Amino acid sequence: MVVPNTATAASNPADPNKVIHWAVEAPDDGLDMVKTVNYYSGVFAESIFETLLTYDYLARPAKLIPGTAEAMPEVSNSGRTYVIHIKKGIYFAPDPAFKGVRRELTAQDYAYTFKRFVDPQNRSPAAGLLEGKIVGMDALEKQAKKTGKFDYDAPVEGLQTPDRYTLRITLNQPDYDFLYVLAFTAYGAQAREAVDFYGALTNVHPVGTGPYMLSQYVPRSKIVLVANPEYRGFTWDFKSSGGEDAAYDKQLIKDMQGKKMPQVGRVEINIIEEEQSRWLAFQGKQLDFDKLPESVAPKVMNGTALKPEFTDQNIGLYRQAEPELTYTYFNYHDPVVGGTSLEKNALRRAIAMSYNTRQEISLIRNNQAAEAQMMIPVGVVGHDPDYRRSYGYDIDLANKLLDHFGYKRGADGYRTTPDGKPLMIKIASQPSAKDQSYAEIWKQGLDKIGIRVDFVVSNFADNLKAATECKLMIWNSAWIADFPEGDNFMQLLYGPNTGQGNNGCYTSDAFDALYVKARATPPGPERNAIYLQMNRQMEADTAVLTQVSRTRSWLIRPWVKGFKQHPILHQNWQYLDVEKH
Repeated sequence: MVVPNTATAASNPADPNKVIHWAVEAPDDGLDMVKTVNYYSGVFAESIFETLLTYDYLARPAKLIPGTAEAMPEVSNSGRTYVIHIKKGIYFAPDPAFKGVRRELTAQDYAYTFKRFVDPQNRSPAAGLLEGKIVGMDALEKQAKKTGKFDYDAPVEGLQTPDRYTLRITLNQPDYDFLYVLAFTAYGAQAREAVDFYGALTNVHPVGTGPYMLSQYVPRSKIVLVANPEYRGFTWDFKSSGGEDAAYDKQLIKDMQGKKMPQVGRVEINIIEEEQSRWLAFQGKQLDFDKLPESVAPKVMNGTALKPEFTDQNIGLYRQAEPELTYTYFNYHDPVVGGTSLEKNALRRAIAMSYNTRQEISLIRNNQAAEAQMMIPVGVVGHDPDYRRSYGYDIDLANKLLDHFGYKRGADGYRTTPDGKPLMIKIASQPSAKDQSYAEIWKQGLDKIGIRVDFVVSNFADNLKAATECKLMIWNSAWIADFPEGDNFMQLLYGPNTGQGNNGCYTSDAFDALYVKARATPPGPERNAIYLQMNRQMEADTAVLTQVSRTRSWLIRPWVKGFKQHPILHQNWQYLDVEKH
């Protein structure tokens, strides 16, 4: 990708008459990425903020390339020191926070952004990617906890800016995943004066250097992005990696090669939680592309191809096994299902064995998914296609397990706890037809093993907030790769990450020791073998029930050119063109 090193006012080549209409299935919870790990927040923020590194649009498997950095970091000191030179002439979007002055991106903006993640007042759920890593940063965080105020002006030995465009990061020990951290959406540069200007409202006033800026924000309803006039633009010049996508890439490159990007000047996103409603919107040409709802897959697909009534409309199709996982976790802090005793583990195991994942795949997902055997999905380093988890759907064994550990059935057929108290579990849910279908599968299985269940319905954003505070007993969650390495999934179970991704609040000395060992091990067979041990440990503790990894079928209207869903990048608007239609 060729990116100019200089920018002039209004240099963004985007055409305001070229509009993308899209929808997402759940709301964000603000656009200050320091304070959220909400997937949908990340989708929107990705085109507003820019990271030092990013990913090649077409390369498969995913390949890191410079973002705002001039080149890949210079790594020295046995893998502990990273020197990054930032491109000159990159400017933040115009904003009142800058008082009418063009504001150039500097190395100091990244140093400030990194510090925000360890500021105790921000309680960042993504702090775990930086905490304990940068020399001197932990001392600054500790001092802030003591004084109640984080000193952003205090020098940090491992986070230096020797000149305006150079960032030098020194780690406490080598981190073999640190390049991925530099490409993580949340670590896109923020300007200190913009954060100070908006204060508590920073989450609805994001100010970045990316190709788009926020124009309209209606919480849990609609978001509109428009081209950032200060964005420098780039020339579309990506190469295919060949393989299964070779034919698809050939036409895509023909459509896009050499164009000045971005072309799209406006992006309108509606939050439409019901699958059927989104499907009707796509059929009515109100959406330009969308994931095919699993509920209508049999009406649209013949196996892996579109049916003639859709190909006759020149609708495009791109299918991808996503590097993601759905799973149900048990809150280890919960008085009913939490704890490390054998009887509590038996209860979690029986609940997990009562859920029929294959029924979910066939009835809800219409076979557009595969059963996930381990915490690391297909397409992510550390995945083992031959791995099989140690427990699955088994009503007979679940009943025997509960009987053995004293969960007795009453006259009504439902069980009590070993001390004779009524047993009731609570599963968090969302108000959608699909979630109701999940609840029905859970209810069928739980009835068969004599456990009462209450489904507590709330919206996704509120459930996520409660989860980070360890307040949900049981919840079905999903995680799509932030970077294509197993650590990104295993960190969801690391004890110190409780409240920062570990929403099951799982704590295991054995698992944590393996996690630390894996992080200190270079990528390769030895690290992958540790990942297998970690999977067995979390299974022994019944920390989660792994469920499925989905195959996404993207449907694209013929006027959209350049579309290819990336396995790591969440949005692709700046890589697309829209023809008149």
